[in-house]
Amino acid sequence: MDTLYDYIIVGAGSAGAILAHRLTQSGEHRVLLIEAGGEANSFWFKLPVGYIKSYFNPKTNWMFSSTPQTHLGGRRLYAPRGKVLGGSGAINAMIYVRGQRQDFDDWRDAGNPGWGFDEVLPYFRKLETHPNGADAWRGDQGLIGITPMKGLAHPICDDYLAACEALGLPHTPDFNGAQFEGAGIYETNIRRGQRSSSGAEYLTPARKRDKLTVMTHTQALRLLFADGASPQVTGVRVCHKDHEFNVHARKEVIVAAGAVGSPQLLQCSGIGEEQALRRLGIQVKHHLPQVGKNLQDHLCASFYYRATRPTLNDEFNSLWGQMRAGLQYLLTRQGPLSLSVNQAGGFFKGSAQEAQANLQLYFNPLSYTIPPNPKASLKPEPYSGFLMAFNACRPTSTGEVRIDASDARQAPAIDPNYLSTARDQEEVLQAVRLIRRLTDTAPLRALMEAEVTPGVDIQSDAQMLQYYKDNCGSIYHLCGTCAMGSDAQTSVVDAQLRVHGVQGLRVIDASVFPNITSGNINAPTMMVAEKGADLVLSTSAA
Repeated sequence: MDTLYDYIIVGAGSAGAILAHRLTQSGEHRVLLIEAGGEANSFWFKLPVGYIKSYFNPKTNWMFSSTPQTHLGGRRLYAPRGKVLGGSGAINAMIYVRGQRQDFDDWRDAGNPGWGFDEVLPYFRKLETHPNGADAWRGDQGLIGITPMKGLAHPICDDYLAACEALGLPHTPDFNGAQFEGAGIYETNIRRGQRSSSGAEYLTPARKRDKLTVMTHTQALRLLFADGASPQVTGVRVCHKDHEFNVHARKEVIVAAGAVGSPQLLQCSGIGEEQALRRLGIQVKHHLPQVGKNLQDHLCASFYYRATRPTLNDEFNSLWGQMRAGLQYLLTRQGPLSLSVNQAGGFFKGSAQEAQANLQLYFNPLSYTIPPNPKASLKPEPYSGFLMAFNACRPTSTGEVRIDASDARQAPAIDPNYLSTARDQEEVLQAVRLIRRLTDTAPLRALMEAEVTPGVDIQSDAQMLQYYKDNCGSIYHLCGTCAMGSDAQTSVVDAQLRVHGVQGLRVIDASVFPNITSGNINAPTMMVAEKGADLVLSTSAA
């Protein structure tokens, strides 16, 4: 079966869903969207806390793991990735944070004109409908619905905010507004109590158009090339229900398979570091050494506390509490089931010498641990509890995604090289000191019955760093593996998101981040897709 389209998009995740909508909006272009997973038609994809059902579900989650991490005692860290229409945006915790100005100005300064904060802000505003209406910072005409949890969060979040105030830390009413640094209540991409992902909001209307074809349960195996002296991509070899066939693009193939899937597909297609590809018996189509390099992620650890007052643990551990929350949600689309459990937090400077906020904190009115057995369910701790988690905003450790086989159906090696720099280790200690200062304030002393883990016996820098190494985990913000830049020796795509040296091929997803952004990366990934769609369409119109 050979079929011709104008554009082929590989991956229906947070970026791919937006691209499918924008490229078919005019009715001029015939577009194929390829997705390895299936439909996101379960109720659990709509329910904000429903992501617990996808956390260890191989039907909707690739369930990757990292390679053994040298600086974490050889531990392998879990790396879930969405395998469903909507991708990781269909199974994440929905915290909506853009990042701070410097993140994007650094993108621009890395050789990417048009990607500074002032240039990307209109695309962030284009994404969203904010309940407070439009202003210089926020949008009110976008497809992604925003729910500020201020006024809805659990009451103990006020104790956290009071603790921050007692330390003299700044307060910010909107992490996506004029002031990024400070303590506050997070916003979520939730609309009327339901997950507002790009898969739901962009792809649903797009699928009503005759110009869009969606192939689910379809694995992209490799890119197809035209005969000629210079590499030009013309299509994709795919597999659907054990049947392999080719699909062709008249204009471009756009890879939007994410920070793991995009470099994997490029490498399996012969685009990557020449010697590494030859060792796997892959015909080299184009030597591009940075494919899969520059992998970054946010790495976090949590402090657990026993509380003196009821928390969400009490509600979710009680049959009556579960019934009450369920009834409240069914009748009003409100209550704890309509929100993220990551409710309060903030962005802070770990020391007076920091030029900008370099630490992110989460304050959760629910304490839970991730079970080591994937068949077990995520459950709250059996006591009134809460937790505080932290990560560096801009970690400096970088790793790679590399294939170990030529078959794209085999999982690649994911090596984030966590905690490999002295800077990252110092920021761990900065965050620990900040959390300990917070728990020493009167508001949190009154709320905290005991520090369960790491416990008061863990005090020295060496002890705390070891606790972190033994207990940290990914926050699942993998990015950077097809980084944007002007030099083909140090990047993979240019500022137009075109793959260096290859015609007819772009990458548009989190893999193009030149550096990780401060905070959760789903919002900037969607922004990249909105801007990327404009870049594609402007080329088409030229």
